[in-house]
Amino acid sequence: MTVMPMFPLGSTLLPGERLPLHVFEPRYQALVRDCLTATEGPLFGTVLIARGHEVGGGDVRHDIGTTVRIVSHVDIGDGRYALDCVGEERIRVRHWLGDDPYPRAEVEVWPVGPTGRVSDRQLQQLIGKITELYVVLNRVREQREDPPPAPPSLLDVLERPGDHLYAIASWVPMGAADRYAVLAAAMADERYQAFADAVDNAREIAEFRLSER
Repeated sequence: MTVMPMFPLGSTLLPGERLPLHVFEPRYQALVRDCLTATEGPLFGTVLIARGHEVGGGDVRHDIGTTVRIVSHVDIGDGRYALDCVGEERIRVRHWLGDDPYPRAEVEVWPVGPTGRVSDRQLQQLIGKITELYVVLNRVREQREDPPPAPPSLLDVLERPGDHLYAIASWVPMGAADRYAVLAAAMADERYQAFADAVDNAREIAEFRLSER
């Protein structure tokens, strides 16, 4: 169990994703200062806010999140920071310790379970779903005369080391709840199903937008 400074957000960060942050609230300015001088490295945790807002406190938080490493930082004056961060490991909050001077919690790393492996065939089926989604998204952009979204190079994604599903998920436009379902799934096969459902949801929304025009 590790005590970690926490930065609850209105979005779900998956392991491997980049996270740019503009830190202006005094309690999180203090968090950044402490992280930058910590002997264990510039690390904090983030979880999705279930109810409430990022600014001001009093929010209700989910208990599954991600460790975050500060890759680079710029002091932009008045105690504010511009951060470039990256998500690393999935964590589970065991106990919240209060918000003075900033949120802290006892957390443990929560890796993917050893069972429920996702097959190469399932990954290829998921690629097919995402490809179909991008076809619909392109049609939506064409109607709006917006630049079309660049489809991901899914072959490159599959060749990345680490968790394939997290890597592929970074290419899909999903809501915070769908992203949280992908993050919180206990086993790889459960994560696959949560992700496949999220892709289907995104396609249904895009097709509904097309039908309105």
